[in-house]
Amino acid sequence: MNFARTTGRRRVSAAITTVLAVTLGAGVLTVPAGAASPPTAATAATAEAGTEPAPLPYPSGVSSFEAVGTTGFLTRNWSSSGSPAFTWTRFADGSATTIDASVADSTGSDVIMTGKGSTPRRSLVLQLHDMADGGRTVTMDLRPLNAVYVQAVSRDSILAEVTKADGSAELRLVTSSGGTLTQRRIEGIPSDARNFEATPARDGSVLVDHHRAGDGTHQVAAVDLAAAKAVFTDEHAEPTRDLQREYASISATHLAWVSGTNVVTVDRATGARSTLASGHAGGGLGLTAGLLGSWATYGTPTSLKGDGYGSTEEVLPYMTRDLGSGETFKLLDYVGVPRTGADGSVFVRGGTVEHGEGLYRISLGADGRPSVRMVATTGEPTRLVHLGTRFPQPFDLAAPAPLKWRMSRDNADVDLRITHRATGASFSKRLHLFSESAGSPYLLGPGEFGIAWTEVAAGLGADAPTGTYDWSYTAVPQNGVGPDLKASGSFTAGRNLATQHDTDQDGAPELLARDAEGVLWNLGTEYDTARKSLVSNAAPLRVGGGWQVYDRIEMLGSVGHGPSDHIARDRDGVLWLYDVTGSGISPRKRVGGGWNTYTQLTGGSDLDGDGRPDLVAADKAGALWFYKNTGNVAAPFAARKKIGTGGWGIYNRITATGDIGGAGAGDLVARDRDGVLWLYLGKGDGTFAARKQIGGGWGAYTDTIGIGDADYDGRPDLFAYGPNKTSYFYAGTGDHRKPFGPRAAGPVLTGRPTYDHVL
Repeated sequence: MNFARTTGRRRVSAAITTVLAVTLGAGVLTVPAGAASPPTAATAATAEAGTEPAPLPYPSGVSSFEAVGTTGFLTRNWSSSGSPAFTWTRFADGSATTIDASVADSTGSDVIMTGKGSTPRRSLVLQLHDMADGGRTVTMDLRPLNAVYVQAVSRDSILAEVTKADGSAELRLVTSSGGTLTQRRIEGIPSDARNFEATPARDGSVLVDHHRAGDGTHQVAAVDLAAAKAVFTDEHAEPTRDLQREYASISATHLAWVSGTNVVTVDRATGARSTLASGHAGGGLGLTAGLLGSWATYGTPTSLKGDGYGSTEEVLPYMTRDLGSGETFKLLDYVGVPRTGADGSVFVRGGTVEHGEGLYRISLGADGRPSVRMVATTGEPTRLVHLGTRFPQPFDLAAPAPLKWRMSRDNADVDLRITHRATGASFSKRLHLFSESAGSPYLLGPGEFGIAWTEVAAGLGADAPTGTYDWSYTAVPQNGVGPDLKASGSFTAGRNLATQHDTDQDGAPELLARDAEGVLWNLGTEYDTARKSLVSNAAPLRVGGGWQVYDRIEMLGSVGHGPSDHIARDRDGVLWLYDVTGSGISPRKRVGGGWNTYTQLTGGSDLDGDGRPDLVAADKAGALWFYKNTGNVAAPFAARKKIGTGGWGIYNRITATGDIGGAGAGDLVARDRDGVLWLYLGKGDGTFAARKQIGGGWGAYTDTIGIGDADYDGRPDLFAYGPNKTSYFYAGTGDHRKPFGPRAAGPVLTGRPTYDHVL
């Protein structure tokens, strides 16, 4: 477990510096005296501010960047059925065209090759789509030629490997003319060459890699497509064969390919061969190499969020080097997938700390040096970003829910510290996320890490006291991309706290919902920061049938301690308590009869400041009654106390919300028959201040639920359910003048059966 990242970063930096002194041909290369400061991605991306169009939105959910041309770029995603889905996005307006295919390949232009095979090479019937010409398509059937696909090179031509009758193979240029295929053998390729691969075409040439059957070696050859001839061959190239990582490239002046941890370049005019030491230490990550005229580009292509297998290897930034002067500088903080573009440019799905994630175009500027511009953005950060805590406040020290934090990515090592403010007792732990083969116990979900309070308490050395705790952490990116992240905050903690809507003590609220058949369901939720609403976190859990015998069911909060309990009134007016424990729901307990005198019941707010959620009931005469929670499951409520005389009969819905007004006591909201919602601020003694109108139009909802602190900001929230299975989340503001923020649609109940009661 290595947290001393300084050493690793010095190693990469030193390697980059060493590159400047690599001997290439005649002598040692250095930065020329008086040379301009190397451009960074930040300065280059803003060099032409005001003259370049704003970046397009990068297609969401995209798994890979496949190809690019002059008018747009191709991405691949996966459909719900598991098959690939390709989309061409136009640079001009961001419009998208879907292409039905199993595989696709780039020509380095607006022409895209697609096929139905499992790989491009296995696609024997293929199409060439000219996306700049309305998707004009040329179809080629390679089966009569006994050929397999190698590389598309134009709107009507491909390179193909043809197996002859004697078993030998030839590389041929296959062209479609009026539906007829013609072939030209590529001259200058050895007769024992097999397994051809090629780069996209540039300036009428491609770089071809092939395997020699005779001696088992690999060679590279520059092929002039117009002449159908290899004009340069390196017989000892031994390139790394990984076209998905763009291992090789060709420009008008140079050839380049990856060989191990080095980039080999060849001057096409002189034939001089040079080796550029990348500084990459090898390991699980490969290397990419490209060319922009006489500038070489290289880096370790990977996903920003890791390879999915726990690699903690630091990546090499996407670098460029002038093969003439040796000038070297960074283009991007990391490279994801580079693709050859038109006009000698390179497009890279990658990121910079300053501008974030997206698609970047790298091209030669007017000064002949590479410049960087973002052309499409995902809106995501490249640097590590703290996205907030994921535990309720106050935090229940007796509950099994862990403390949770969210970051923009989870391939990081986290140095966590938690200190009790009053006593100074402190706990420290280094959490190694993402890398264990069996999974880190501290990685709780994508971008979410946490720790159980039992481990924190054990580290404090004694029973953890209640009160205020300060937390802080430093997260170090395991791949070395971006600076360390430092975040801090505080939380209050107690024991056996009221849990208004948490039935399993996981720190997130649940909803209960009864369907038309009388079946009660438990619906787990979580807060989605992008939607700013609640979403489902699991399939609905069937509680049981027969709940149609009740005309009122309410979530109460915890009686005493533990998960949130609920009450139900049957049609004879008998009230029943369902005590929810860590192992399930206990058999119902009879609270008492005569409860049919009440038109409204609601629970969940601590109205008298004792830390327990209480029950409020409005009778048929319009009086309001307070039932104090005793904490005793056998006798959960003290004798009732009248706290309102008349007037409460105008309301058709009363909801206990917790402290939404910010005064420190539990509150109520009440909806009148005109759909107007009123706030009753609790005084902390079981009574309320004068009502305050907070909005109209609430008659659209059949149920309003005080769901507790669902977004983990320390303030209770509200959830509303209406006709046609619509549901909305209202974030609490803590301000009695405007206690709820704008509503946000929530898909928790979308697609579910219609419920006649949600609580």
